[in-house]
Amino acid sequence: MRIETANPFPYDFELKNTALVLIDMQRDFIEPGGFGETLGNDVSLLEAIVPATKAALQAWREAGGLVVHTREAHKADLSDCPPAKRNRGNPSLRIGDEGPMGRILVAGEPGNQIIDALAPVDGEIVIDKPGKGAFYATGLHELLQRRGITHLLFGGVTTEVCVQTSMREANDRGYDSLLLEDCTESYFPAFKAATLDMVRAQGAIVGWTAPSAALMAALRQGQ
Repeated sequence: MRIETANPFPYDFELKNTALVLIDMQRDFIEPGGFGETLGNDVSLLEAIVPATKAALQAWREAGGLVVHTREAHKADLSDCPPAKRNRGNPSLRIGDEGPMGRILVAGEPGNQIIDALAPVDGEIVIDKPGKGAFYATGLHELLQRRGITHLLFGGVTTEVCVQTSMREANDRGYDSLLLEDCTESYFPAFKAATLDMVRAQGAIVGWTAPSAALMAALRQGQ
């Protein structure tokens, strides 16, 4: 299959060797009243990508592609959360503290769950990651290698932090990655724009970008 309008040039992939990776589409980051809004962010920016992401996810499922969901999540005792991470940000509401949707970024808490619109279904992979990147301390690379995955399609939040980190990790491990432009967002639109430019700069130095409509067109043509 080929996404002709990918930037900086067409992106070729085989369905059986490609996974859709949705990064941290969690209640605490996206829903009103969650951790993200408590920090003063406009979560409506992130909410706005849910319809496009849901449509892309559904199309990918119908095509029979592998889906990976990630959650930024720590153990209840925070043994996998170094002080350098916990002590940054808002000192009055840190990782592990009680927030509006349960303990912040702790596995199993209500706010740590993926939003209902994008909830995983049976057979899809769910990765709890203690870092920003999807590959750090998760075993994701080994899992993908066992399934013969060589290409990754990315969506999720936030673009400049966990999504970009995961794409750079993927690049270092040899994956050809594409970021779905309307399936990712930041609380700071300028940061998203800069990340898209960085990803596809210098001949796809980190990867490709394309709108989700281009992916769905490629899937229809490949049927």
